[in-house]
Amino acid sequence: MSISIRPATAADYAQVRRITRDAYVKAGYFESDHPYLHVLEDVEHRGQHAVVWVAESLDTIVASVTLTFAGQPYSDIAADGELEFRMLAVDPALQRGGVGRTLVKEIIAYARSLDGIEAVSLTSATNMTRAHTLYSSLGFVRVPERDWYVADEDILLWVFRLPL
Repeated sequence: MSISIRPATAADYAQVRRITRDAYVKAGYFESDHPYLHVLEDVEHRGQHAVVWVAESLDTIVASVTLTFAGQPYSDIAADGELEFRMLAVDPALQRGGVGRTLVKEIIAYARSLDGIEAVSLTSATNMTRAHTLYSSLGFVRVPERDWYVADEDILLWVFRLPL
């Protein structure tokens, strides 16, 4: 499958919203009425305050991800000198086909091209084991001292980091 990656446009937001919702709900990470789904689905807000990329195959959007930096509105854990990515979602019909790997490799290549960026970081829920396997296979390591809990919830989030 040939994949191309580009910045999302407003015309892409409905597809990004559907893919993100489907990926998180069908994987069992959230129930369909979980409040965080509203954050995931607000692609317009993400597009205004961060960089949203899409992955396409045959002119169809198959995945998306949000990129941010320390101090920006969508940054949860990025330290100075880190590019953080969040909300990585692959269409459930295409998961386990290399789309996520291609997208993360492109994020790494992009980070390497930026002056002052020395690492890529991300947060992942403890139950996202398939994602952990992907990140580890690309050289990301857990940084347990940076793990954190979601405010007002008993959900532990793990931090992964790839030094460049």
